[in-house]
Amino acid sequence: MKALVVTPRVPHSACVRDNIPEPMLDAVPGGRGVKVQVLRVGLDGTDKEINAGEYGAPPPGFEYLILGHEGFGVVTDVGPNVTEFAPGDYVVAIVRQPGTSAYDAIGTPDFTTDSSYHEHGINLVHGFLTESYVEDAGRLVLIPGGLRDVGVLLEPTTVVEKGIAQAFEIQRRLKIWQPRRAAVLGAGTIGLLATVVLRLRGLDVTVFGRDLPPYFNSDLIEALGARYVSTQESDLAAGARAHGPFDLMFEATGFSPLVFEAMGVLGKNGVLVLSSVTGGNRTVEVPSDALNLGFVLGNKVMVGTVNASRADFESGVRDLAMAQARWPGWLGQLLTHPVHGLENAPKALELLGTPGAIKVFVEVNPLP
Repeated sequence: MKALVVTPRVPHSACVRDNIPEPMLDAVPGGRGVKVQVLRVGLDGTDKEINAGEYGAPPPGFEYLILGHEGFGVVTDVGPNVTEFAPGDYVVAIVRQPGTSAYDAIGTPDFTTDSSYHEHGINLVHGFLTESYVEDAGRLVLIPGGLRDVGVLLEPTTVVEKGIAQAFEIQRRLKIWQPRRAAVLGAGTIGLLATVVLRLRGLDVTVFGRDLPPYFNSDLIEALGARYVSTQESDLAAGARAHGPFDLMFEATGFSPLVFEAMGVLGKNGVLVLSSVTGGNRTVEVPSDALNLGFVLGNKVMVGTVNASRADFESGVRDLAMAQARWPGWLGQLLTHPVHGLENAPKALELLGTPGAIKVFVEVNPLP
């Protein structure tokens, strides 16, 4: 089998390897294995950072790691004790595998307190940029056929689902919280998907991005009935005065200084969700007294979110299906940069971050 692999911690080591062992159903105990033919795999900044040698670890006994955590495939075979899936079903695998903490034991490995974690294509577990894989049936999520063309978007959607679900869970403290206005910071893949999910929940959404409109992303945002504001024309404070106060803010920029601006404009009783993983060393001077005072007197909350559990994957399926029905064809427009064939997969890494790229993905096998 072929696969796109890296040697973790070795910069720019990505290459296609053609001697990957064929996965076997009996690798999963109890007859619960499911064999999946990989159809599409999305790539994002995590893959780029792993290829840059910033982090990642191979599975035990391997010197390489198969990349790719945004998988989408079709079932080709199942073990004797699998009742949830049958050949021909479309599936996505949950990225993080359970560890040893109490949170892992209750099905929320995304909240693990373990010092190390196991994630497909990221750390200690092979990813999906290969021809096929075998996974435990309990770690797969069924994708309806109507989402076949956009199923590769599920994993990034789960990042949004978890963040927004956590915001609503936290705000149960307010008993009657009814958010009306939301702000999304960032108009990339996560920002666009956050806009979809928030619009499906009936919120008035303002998206802040760097580029001047009109351009493709701003047009996509307005097609959802949301508004786009360029930070070249209006800072967050002015945007909040015009379109706020914001009950919920979802940050997806990768630019940490903007977090402190968001803290300053968050509405009373509001919640700010941070989804960017920023590994740099930026420092900024902030009005710390004012921010602290505003959070204390305004009963505000800021929360970070990373990864996702089965519940988030399942809610992502529902929201993608609702988005397909409400805005036909919109989701498909996010799939801007396809790369055909595993042999060309290294090109996908080069496309990450190029102008106009929303979702870069490798079509490993044609959709059946």
